[in-house]
Amino acid sequence: MLPPVAQLLPLLLVIGIGDTVPGPWIPPRGCYVAEEAGDRTFRCSQAGLSAVPTGIPNDTRKLYLDANQLASVPAGAFQHLPVLEELDLSHNALAHLSGAAFQGLAGTLRHLDLSANQLASVPVEAFVGLQIQVNLSANPWHCDCALQEVLRQVRLAPGTGSGIVCGPGARPDFVGQEFLLLAREEELCGTGQGGAQRSTDVALLVTMGGWLTLVVTYLVHYVWQNRDETRRPRKQAPMLPVRSEDSSTLSTVV
Repeated sequence: MLPPVAQLLPLLLVIGIGDTVPGPWIPPRGCYVAEEAGDRTFRCSQAGLSAVPTGIPNDTRKLYLDANQLASVPAGAFQHLPVLEELDLSHNALAHLSGAAFQGLAGTLRHLDLSANQLASVPVEAFVGLQIQVNLSANPWHCDCALQEVLRQVRLAPGTGSGIVCGPGARPDFVGQEFLLLAREEELCGTGQGGAQRSTDVALLVTMGGWLTLVVTYLVHYVWQNRDETRRPRKQAPMLPVRSEDSSTLSTVV
């Protein structure tokens, strides 16, 4: 005898739902979640990652992805982490950063470590709006205008400036030298993005300076000329003979 349909229905529902209920999230192998000084921390150090992992808890404040095999950071890779304050991407194989790599982190991110990677150049757009302290040392930098613009946007982590050294792809006379020392002596954005505006400003200042010099020269010449005129003795008017109405004698007036 078959059981009533009313008895089978709950069993069927349990079987059907059991296939669709998601299991608990399991972090990638080598990664774990921890509480450090009251901050939610997600550590994936030396986990053999070749891409930014998915499923990172959105309340993560510190994210460690160091010592992996990451070659790039795509646009919006961390935009789902609204309270992220510290990001460690050091000791990877990063050679490319998207201009929107740190999109969504402008109001929260404070510390960024990009040291010991393969970065030769980075887009300045990736750092616009970020109020961060960054470590850029131990990368084969091209030491170009882009890097100079980036350094105008960020603050370097203490003691890391000397580690920003020009790599093999830089100008031959730059290779092996500290970029900060070069940047003090030479403006690398004389042409191209950012440099064109500065060149225009300089040309305008030179033109205005030329006109100002002409005006000052004219005024000095005018003042000296008038000064010479005032020093010359005045000519006395000639004395003309006039006849007095009351006498026949001649008198003179000046």
